[in-house]
Amino acid sequence: MRFNLEEITLFKPRYNIAPTQMAPVVTNQKGTNRMEQFRWGLVPFWARDTSIGNRMINARAETLVTKPSFNDLFKKSPLSGG
Repeated sequence: MRFNLEEITLFKPRYNIAPTQMAPVVTNQKGTNRMEQFRWGLVPFWARDTSIGNRMINARAETLVTKPSFNDLFKKSPLSGG
C-alpha cells in the first residue's frame, strides 16, 4: 500500500482540482496515516470570508513579494532564505 492507510476510501480519480472543490488528502495524525477531504484553496489568515480563496489562484511571480496575501508565505519559504 503506497500510503500505508489503515482505512481505504475510494474516490473517483480527478486530474484537475479547482479552488473550492473538495479533494482527498493523506494526513498523518499521531503516527497514523488517514485519508480526509479538504477544501482546495488558499485562504489568508486575515480573510473575513473564505470566498477570497477563489480569487487567489493566479499569483504573478513578479508581484509575489509585494502582495500581503503571500508576504508571510514568501518570508518562510526555503527559496527566500527565510
